[in-house]
Amino acid sequence: MTSTDHQLNTPVTRVPLRLRLSDPERPHPLDGGWWPQSRNLGAEMADLVNNFPAERARIVRALYSPPDWDDAPKRVTTSRGYIETAAFARDFSPVMILTTSDREKLCLLVIPSDLTEAQGAAALEAAVTPYFATSPTQLLTKIREGSQD
Repeated sequence: MTSTDHQLNTPVTRVPLRLRLSDPERPHPLDGGWWPQSRNLGAEMADLVNNFPAERARIVRALYSPPDWDDAPKRVTTSRGYIETAAFARDFSPVMILTTSDREKLCLLVIPSDLTEAQGAAALEAAVTPYFATSPTQLLTKIREGSQD
């Protein structure tokens, strides 16, 4: 899929949404992982909302950690209208809390866009693997170091 980067007015090729969700029937510290393609929250949230799995309720709100993003929109325009966004009161990197239309809260690991393909794929898998790490930050550290014990 090709879109336009409105700041640079150049075509941008996007890959399909890189999202893994945990099995909602099994307890897990994270509800999944999301590997955005850039640090542009507006563009990435629109992609997440527009391509979120149809069998799940739609996303209506997102809480994010400011260090993970280069911009800080209060609302993001999507194909279904807009969603409200807000920053955590203090840094809570690297996660995002999504609220769905059925009031479910999902805690997603936000995987840095600069990881290699292998690291990003491993991080998506680790995000849905119970007890892979004691925290989201430790999970990403283990992935960057190549440790998977």
